[in-house]
Amino acid sequence: MKRSVFLSVALLAASMLYAAEPIVIKVWPNGAPNSNGTQEKPASGGQAWDFEPILTVYPAENPNGLAVLGLPGGGYYMLSNSHECKQFNTFYNEQGVTFICLDYRMPGGHKDVPLSDVHEAMRIINAHAAEWKIEKLGVQGASAGGHLASTAATHYVDEVTKPAFQVLFYPVISMDAEITHASSREFLIGANPSEEDIKLFSNELQVNAQTPPAFIVHCTDDRTVPVENSIRYYQALAKNRVPVTMHIYPNGGHGWGAMPRYKYYDQWTDELGKWLQSEILKK
Repeated sequence: MKRSVFLSVALLAASMLYAAEPIVIKVWPNGAPNSNGTQEKPASGGQAWDFEPILTVYPAENPNGLAVLGLPGGGYYMLSNSHECKQFNTFYNEQGVTFICLDYRMPGGHKDVPLSDVHEAMRIINAHAAEWKIEKLGVQGASAGGHLASTAATHYVDEVTKPAFQVLFYPVISMDAEITHASSREFLIGANPSEEDIKLFSNELQVNAQTPPAFIVHCTDDRTVPVENSIRYYQALAKNRVPVTMHIYPNGGHGWGAMPRYKYYDQWTDELGKWLQSEILKK
C-alpha cells in the first residue's frame, strides 16, 4: 500500500514537472522584417506594441498528432494571454493535443504585422512537426485573437501557413461598422480605412471552399463583440460547404476564455473535445 501511494505521488510529481517546462522560442531571432513603428506604450497605457514575439509550447505528454496555435485577444491593443491563451494548455494537453501560445505584436495601424507573426510561428511549428509529433496544426483565437485566427484561416499564403482547422471563441470577424468591435478595427486598419481594407479584413467575405473546418463559440448577450460576427462567418462557411460547428450560449457575455467559473465551461470543453476527436483527428 505504501509503495503504491509513493508511486502515485512520484507519477503526479513527474507529470507536474513535465507540465511546468514549456518550450519558449523567439519568432524572429534575427529581427522581424516589419514593424508597427513604435516600441513605446500607447498614450493611454497598455502593452508596448513592438515587443519581441514569443512562442510558448506546451507539448502533450501523450500526443495524438494534433497541435493548436493559440492567439489571445485584447482588441489589437494588448494581449489577454492568460485566460485567453496560456490557460488553455491544460485542456488541450489532456486531449493529447500540443498547445502553443503566441505573443504576437500589435498592429498599431500596420495591418500586416500580427499576421506575419502568425505565419512565421506556423513555419516554426511545422519545422518541428516530427520532433513534437504533430500531424495537423490548427489555430485558435478569442475576441480580436479570433479575428487574427480567422484571418490566418482565410489569408494563408501556402500549405505551410494554412491551418488544418480553426477554433474561435467570441471572435471579431467583420470590419463592417455595424457589427465590428470598433477599437479592434481602428487599431488594425486605422480610423479611416479604405473600402478595400474593410472588405479584405471582413473575413466572412474571404471564405471559400478551401477554408479549413471551424468550431465557433459565442454568447447571445455579448455586448462587446456582437454574436452576428460568428453568425455571418458560420453562414459563409456553410455556403461554401466548409464543415462548421457553432455553439451559441444564451448568456456569459464576453471574455471568459478558459476560466472554469464560466457557466458553460463544461459544455464547451465537452463539445470541443468531441469535435477534435470526431471531426479533426479521425478525418
